[in-house]
Amino acid sequence: MTNKSGIINVYKEAGYTSFDVVARLRGILKIRKIGHTGTLDPDAVGVLPVCVGKATKVVDLLTDKDKEYVTTMLLGVETDTQDMTGRVLSSREAALSKDQVEEVIRSYVGEIFQIPPMYSALKVNGQKLCDLARKGVEVERKPRKVTIHGIEILSIELPRVTMRVRCSRGTYIRTLCHDIGQTLNCGGTMESLTRTRVADFGLEDAYTIDEIQTMEQEGEVNRILLPVDRLFSSVPAFSVTAEGAKLLANGNPLKADRLLPVNEEAGEAAGFCRDGMTARMYLPDGAFAGIYQWKENKFIPQKMFL
Repeated sequence: MTNKSGIINVYKEAGYTSFDVVARLRGILKIRKIGHTGTLDPDAVGVLPVCVGKATKVVDLLTDKDKEYVTTMLLGVETDTQDMTGRVLSSREAALSKDQVEEVIRSYVGEIFQIPPMYSALKVNGQKLCDLARKGVEVERKPRKVTIHGIEILSIELPRVTMRVRCSRGTYIRTLCHDIGQTLNCGGTMESLTRTRVADFGLEDAYTIDEIQTMEQEGEVNRILLPVDRLFSSVPAFSVTAEGAKLLANGNPLKADRLLPVNEEAGEAAGFCRDGMTARMYLPDGAFAGIYQWKENKFIPQKMFL
């Protein structure tokens, strides 16, 4: 059994489901413990961080991270899937000015509510909405609050609008296009979607499945397995004294006198630890041990990676 562990920034190509990507990587890397960090529709492309080995412990943390997309919205068309794979429900001329379109798009920046689309992997009473939709069943979905951090309009060539969207977890770009079309009274659907960023994993550093397979065959895949602690680079980092090493190795709480600051943030925080403060912990040999949180005058383990 391989001991590979880390995060691979995969470029998901069109035609693959997120599950397909995981299945292929299991075969290529010969390891079962693999998880993806957020579903992308089969026709969508772009960044899909995949956690391998012990890194699967951070799947939920990566899923929670903000994301960035580039999408093209087609105005004047509505489909039952809110993208171009679905059945066209209505089609009309988008007799709009660019100013009208820009104004409505800007109004969607901030906290908004979305009704999840029926053609989605979201589960209701244990059943995926998309499975119900394929059977012709529609169920009530409660609006969910999401945050659109920013929308950059890249081009307006009506009836098409291409935009870059920065958003929180749980945002459906298809639904954003649909809702903008509704507000404009002409309808709208998502024509294309590329996920360009998840946290600090960008499109420019992503690898296709075929590229990963070639690297594995050449014995070079380890160079693209990113260490788990990269996700926590913005928080203070501590090593431990010789006395603290055994405590850390066993996942025990740590008091401040067992810690040695590794970075500048930790140096400033060492004497001013505050409740809720998160920190990275390293063994004296530099091995990343886990994430701890300061509570009741000591650091308590939150996630261990040894």
